[in-house]
Amino acid sequence: MNTPASYFDDQYAHAADPWHLGERWYDCRKYTLTAAALPRPRYARAFEPGCSVGVLTELLAARCDRLLSTDRIASAVESTARRTAGLDHVTVRRMTVPEQWPEEPFDLVMLSEILYYFDTGTRTRLLRQSVENLSEGGHLVTVHWNHPVAEHTCTGREIADHLDTLTGLSRLARYDDSDFTLTVHERNPGPGPVLSVARAEGLV
Repeated sequence: MNTPASYFDDQYAHAADPWHLGERWYDCRKYTLTAAALPRPRYARAFEPGCSVGVLTELLAARCDRLLSTDRIASAVESTARRTAGLDHVTVRRMTVPEQWPEEPFDLVMLSEILYYFDTGTRTRLLRQSVENLSEGGHLVTVHWNHPVAEHTCTGREIADHLDTLTGLSRLARYDDSDFTLTVHERNPGPGPVLSVARAEGLV
């Protein structure tokens, strides 16, 4: 069973930033590590569903030519729009995934603290949609909390294990600590090994 929509409505009804994402060192560190894990210096088109108040959105905007960030909660969309005001290459839109999904291709899909709100079937559907919208050689990045939460259907480690079972993806990196798990996967460009960042730049 998916986490009910009323849970998010209640959270944002009582605070503009209910998880204090813009205040804590934990989140600052996690977002910095997430951005640092991106294999490319820049992406042409990126998609970030579940953007919340847009703290990670700001970091992604500095690495993308075009960025679509979405959330199902109107106040979260408004907060992200204010945070990215003046960044013409960032589009912030209200959208409920996976029922609503953009049709254009992306070379980066960022799934941060969103997948554990879905049951296994819905989560698999969302991941398949992410892979289908990735350009060849595009990157799917996930980062999720590892501690048990009543509203979460799984942990970051379980999400990472699930990703490794999907066809069409090759894992480039996985980072685990006691708090969260971060993964980077690449849409298979064809036969042969996936190039590391060093190999892509001719260092090895």
